[in-house]
Amino acid sequence: MAGPAPGVAEGILERRLPATSSNTSVVTVDGLRLRVAHTRPAGVAEPPVVLVLHGWGASIEAVGSILAGLADQVELVAPDLPGFGQSDMVPDAWGNADYARLVVRLADALGIGRFALIGHSRGAAIALVLATEPDSRDRVERMVLTGGAGIKPRRRAGYYGKVGMAKVGRAAAAVGGAPGRRLQQRIRGRVASADWLAAPEALRGTLRNVLAEDLSDRLPRVSAPTLLMWGDRDEDTPLWMAEKMEREIPGAGLVVLRGGGHYAYAEQAGRFNVVAAHFLTQGGARA
Repeated sequence: MAGPAPGVAEGILERRLPATSSNTSVVTVDGLRLRVAHTRPAGVAEPPVVLVLHGWGASIEAVGSILAGLADQVELVAPDLPGFGQSDMVPDAWGNADYARLVVRLADALGIGRFALIGHSRGAAIALVLATEPDSRDRVERMVLTGGAGIKPRRRAGYYGKVGMAKVGRAAAAVGGAPGRRLQQRIRGRVASADWLAAPEALRGTLRNVLAEDLSDRLPRVSAPTLLMWGDRDEDTPLWMAEKMEREIPGAGLVVLRGGGHYAYAEQAGRFNVVAAHFLTQGGARA
């Protein structure tokens, strides 16, 4: 999976991270109210603008170490993506492209033209879409992807057995009335992922959509300078996914954070922030 169950491992991590700036506001985009952290470094003329996109089940707080570490060098915009944190729920079942369009509309609402991206996990998948869609790719100056989702995982044989059981459960619920629905719930408890079980009903269609998407075909179409920073002990988005991205994204570089897991950017915040800041400021002031 692309991330831990919301409210479980995520919550434990968030309690260890630095608090984010109190400089948050509510921005309405296409009828959705979004909580957004927006900071600008003092004494830096026209700093690069960096949009920070959190992963599934997370919020602004989960990227607190990034916001704290880069706040004195770049302008930072970090939203609670729809369905998470204190932002509104998605209106229907979204995919990565829907989130990407929302990010573009948020940038428009804030008067931001071109921007860099930091994406973690599902946020990295959204960044890949932003960097390859015709109406947004020219706005992406450069990006840092860490623990990025969007690559189809290697499935073991047991996975397909679970898929079959889930289909049985859906069929039972459709035709079996209350007993069928109870059977479906029992089957879900045995085969569903932690993310699925923890997600509210309104987000399950979105989770199904984003997990079904394989963004591999987009990798060769990325033109923005791209830096991959990955923990070699990442079990959610294993290192082989980063190596595939490095091979297929033109000119991409890979920094392996030894001993780091899926949240290596927070576990090794000092190193991550130094390297990311150097890479993100290479392009100079924003256009």
